[in-house]
Amino acid sequence: MVEFIFLGTLLLIPVVYLVLAVGSLQGGSYASVGAAHQAAKVFVSSDSPGNGKLRAERAAMLAVTDHGFDPSSVSMDIVCNGEKCLEPGSMVTVHISVEVPLPLIPSMPALDLSAATVSASATEIVERFG
Repeated sequence: MVEFIFLGTLLLIPVVYLVLAVGSLQGGSYASVGAAHQAAKVFVSSDSPGNGKLRAERAAMLAVTDHGFDPSSVSMDIVCNGEKCLEPGSMVTVHISVEVPLPLIPSMPALDLSAATVSASATEIVERFG
């Protein structure tokens, strides 16, 4: 009985931690996809590229924080296919990368405790007729 409890606990802890780590990675994936889609939609609906970039950053950070991730772990890049970003018919692509930390481990300044970096991109077309 004692051996069963000892071995059960010894084997159960890594399995539980693995499930938590995979869940954290899945959450990071959902966060990056949601942030990319929302940022692209907000950018193409704005009136100027500067305002669009600011609104897209806010939308991406809101989507990432809704999934429980730190906004400092996010990087965003906006790419336009035309000369002008908000020209009717042009395409805007937003790339988002989120660093997913290891679960249940406190952050330390000198150590990189990210489990992985997940990224997503979304493309939206600026409406031709406003």
